[in-house]
Amino acid sequence: MKNLEELIQRAIDNKENSYSPYSNFRVSALVLTKTGKLFEGINIENASYSATLCAERSALAAAISAGERKFDTIIITGDSEDTFPCGVCRQFMAEFFDDDTKLVIANSVSDYKIYTMDDLLPHSFSKKDLE
Repeated sequence: MKNLEELIQRAIDNKENSYSPYSNFRVSALVLTKTGKLFEGINIENASYSATLCAERSALAAAISAGERKFDTIIITGDSEDTFPCGVCRQFMAEFFDDDTKLVIANSVSDYKIYTMDDLLPHSFSKKDLE
């Protein structure tokens, strides 16, 4: 894996691209695929709040649109301490993440925690339930 601290810094820097004029709460996500490709995402707010796109889904949509389906790591950073994904993003990630996909919640390059999908969404409903 690429240097985790460098990837965290890149995600932090990417918060500058957030479009969050209503909440002023910037979130950035960086996805590393199992093939080593990187995709960035930011939250994109809308006056109609339900049309807002979260950073996690923004990054994953870019990767999925490029044909990627296997993910190694997602790094999430926001303007408050320990910015965790919302429930919709957790369910979206559960569709694509394996048991070994790492979810990094980063406050800074030296202050972060690594989780698994099961940590954030235990007993999830997933594609395995439909097989």
